[in-house]
Amino acid sequence: MIDIHCHILPGVDDGAQSLSESIEMAKKAVEQGIHKIVATPHHLTSSYENPKESIINRVNQLNVALRKEKIELDILPGQEVRIHGEMVEGCVAGDILPVNHTPYILVEFPSNHVPRYTEKLFYDLQVNGLIPVIVHPERNQEIIEHPELLYQLVKKGALTQITAASVCGDFGKKIKNFSLQLVEANLTHFMASDAHNITNRTFKMSEAFGTIEKKYGNELVYYFEENAALLIEGHSVYKEDPERIKKKKIFNLF
Repeated sequence: MIDIHCHILPGVDDGAQSLSESIEMAKKAVEQGIHKIVATPHHLTSSYENPKESIINRVNQLNVALRKEKIELDILPGQEVRIHGEMVEGCVAGDILPVNHTPYILVEFPSNHVPRYTEKLFYDLQVNGLIPVIVHPERNQEIIEHPELLYQLVKKGALTQITAASVCGDFGKKIKNFSLQLVEANLTHFMASDAHNITNRTFKMSEAFGTIEKKYGNELVYYFEENAALLIEGHSVYKEDPERIKKKKIFNLF
């Protein structure tokens, strides 16, 4: 299993705070059946800045530490980039790090809205050979209220990644149900842990895949697993035609 979104690097953001915490997270990941993790520290939020070269160095250091501990887990470099208008320039300047040096960039929206310039920015990224992957759209308030926004972005080439804990209901029933609606409407392409620790924000990948298998069957589990493998190699991922999410009527008046 491959986890494409995880805050396992020590002391760089609100994830692991020390090497020992990173080691404990690594052990928990292996227990879940994970053998590769993309380390994706926050970049360009109000609190954190983790440029490309810094992440690459820290990933190398963590891999050395894991080898010493005989933990069979490979850490790959990446970022969770907060959306901003100069992302293309950041890529050219070498500050932004796509997933494992592929064309795929993990993009984080503010929790309560989708910036109005997103569609134009995503177009510019794609013109420059980059593919935006929207992380945890199921937890964005504006997308929950107006899923048409996500439909339009996916229709025009963006990809999305839902969080395992969302599928498990850890963020509440509403977000769990919306996550499954995204799955059913072909509006998501990856599932990842977004793990920050081993307590309240842990991996949940095995449990989430169990939920997906029970509800939709093995084929969808393979879809998510294969897409993660294709992503880290920079290959084209599997996509189905996206569908609109129709708001369910509470009352049938007819």
